[in-house]
Amino acid sequence: MTPCRLLGKFRPRLIQSDQDFDRLAAELEALDTLEEERELDPEEQALQTLLAHLCTEYEDRTVPPPAATPREVLQFLMEQNNLRPVDLVDVFGSRAVASQVLGGQREISKAHARRLAERFRVSVEVFI
Repeated sequence: MTPCRLLGKFRPRLIQSDQDFDRLAAELEALDTLEEERELDPEEQALQTLLAHLCTEYEDRTVPPPAATPREVLQFLMEQNNLRPVDLVDVFGSRAVASQVLGGQREISKAHARRLAERFRVSVEVFI
């Protein structure tokens, strides 16, 4: 399918309602499922990236941050992604710093918060 046909079919735009979100999230899920079966063509990959961005942006605007500490959020995200402290060395700079943050001996710095938000594709606010 050509890029114009894909865009015409899905009509992605800034999400303004839960209905819009549900529609685009379903389309994103369909692309993710298709990707498990075969490699997406460049237009499908571009659409997948755009839909993921639109859905994340909407959630960032509408979903209040969790009532958890930044460390609890990090622990939850690590658990959901089957990560260990060593897997976050690129974020924290060393395994020791990652362990100190996870153990509560050290706070998450603003720089760490930005990198964690980017890594997990969430709002930086959940780590501050």
